[in-house]
Amino acid sequence: MSIVVTGATGALGRLVVEQLLATVPAERITAVVRDKEKAAEAAARGVEIRVADYDRPETLADAFRAGDRVLLISGSEVGRRVAQHTAVIDAAKAAGVAQLAYTGILGGPDADFLLAAEHKETERLILASGLPHTFLRNGWYTENYTANLAPVLAHGAVVGNAGDGRIASASRADFAAAAVAVLTGEGHLGAAYELSGDTAWSLDEYAAQVAAATGKEITYSRVPAAAHREILVGAGVPEAFATILVDVDEAIGRGLLAGTSGDLARLTGRPTTPLADTVASAVAAL
Repeated sequence: MSIVVTGATGALGRLVVEQLLATVPAERITAVVRDKEKAAEAAARGVEIRVADYDRPETLADAFRAGDRVLLISGSEVGRRVAQHTAVIDAAKAAGVAQLAYTGILGGPDADFLLAAEHKETERLILASGLPHTFLRNGWYTENYTANLAPVLAHGAVVGNAGDGRIASASRADFAAAAVAVLTGEGHLGAAYELSGDTAWSLDEYAAQVAAATGKEITYSRVPAAAHREILVGAGVPEAFATILVDVDEAIGRGLLAGTSGDLARLTGRPTTPLADTVASAVAAL
């Protein structure tokens, strides 16, 4: 039996593999990747590499084995994910895996914003498959914001249409640790975990943290949804994705990413990473 991580060279997948290596022997870990060369470091450390592509179902036939515990990390291409995830689910079922853990979105079936639609459909497909499963309903990664510090610093503003909405984010490493706990532990089959940070924060508070870390004057600029969309498109964001980002801000304004269930801290056995820590790390890396 292997612990199999799909999308293992992606931003989240790399962290899951790294944390697994600190937890279980390398020979128990398998990385499913599109590009074998990108997984060279993991291979050198003893991780088995299986090459497969979500967009090519035939390549997934050999990705899994009976008894494997599999982490399906959701695809990054919005609009294509249901077909991609269906291919993985079908291959996992054909192989007879012991567990399929899926990284969905906070709120699961109650999330009503555009970005949640493919996640909700994937959960439905997993349930219909009859596979032993665990739903990891990931909230917002703090890095979704800190990865875009350059324009914030250039303009002295965090721009959004989230109003006074709050975001219970955590670091990507926190979410990776939760996945490792579920993949290596017992008692998680059939569970759905609402994963979020211990403390919710507003974009005003985020701007203040960036200001404190940089010594620059940074404010939160509240703009209407239509204006925010125009700003994003003007900055080069594809129109369809700009619409999704603006819709996420609307969801934040409705409180849909503010939940603090405590599931993430309970799974990892430690508090989630504070906003200030992730901001400070991002600023130090500039």
